[in-house]
Amino acid sequence: MLMITSITQVDRIYPPVLKLFLGDHAPDSIFALGNLDILRQRALALFCSVKCPAPLILQTYDLARQLRDAGIVVTSGFHSPMERECLSLLLRGKQPVIWCPARRLTVNRLPKEYAGPISEGRLLILSPFGEKVKRARQDIARFRNEFAAALADQVFVVYATPGGKVESFCEKVLVWRKPLLTFNSPSNAALLASGAQPYTGLAAFTDERG
Repeated sequence: MLMITSITQVDRIYPPVLKLFLGDHAPDSIFALGNLDILRQRALALFCSVKCPAPLILQTYDLARQLRDAGIVVTSGFHSPMERECLSLLLRGKQPVIWCPARRLTVNRLPKEYAGPISEGRLLILSPFGEKVKRARQDIARFRNEFAAALADQVFVVYATPGGKVESFCEKVLVWRKPLLTFNSPSNAALLASGAQPYTGLAAFTDERG
């Protein structure tokens, strides 16, 4: 039977990076379903705006397959269409995945296709939201993205719409001085100019933690 675990800031498994990057906004409790050992592994946070330029779509499919085959842990809200496509590809592999929904965690609303990966110990569902947050809102989704990025060692943004919510989120990641990568594409010119690093290959995700 699937059980939700509540983790408070005093518990040893509570990720210290949440307090490091989120400060006073770090959740008092987080709620987990799945293999908590995944939290001890290096992770890459993956994000994309709702609309993704066509030239980047195929590159993103290739990237998701490469991450899957390389066994790299990926975390995200997996909410935008491109993010959901990546999740579908990742769940076909053997590597761990951390899904951070923008709402409370309930077993009853768990998609059936997630049961297998959870039982196999390679999917961890993690939420910083308690019982009162029953559905996503813009402010909830924004904090969820910050939460997922804080958990990760590096952040990859497929595409950020100029002036949009993902671009604003990227500014915060850069303030954190957390590595932010993106495709070296004219579509990402503004993101690269702001300080994001151009993606040059999987070696960028296998460097030792700084």
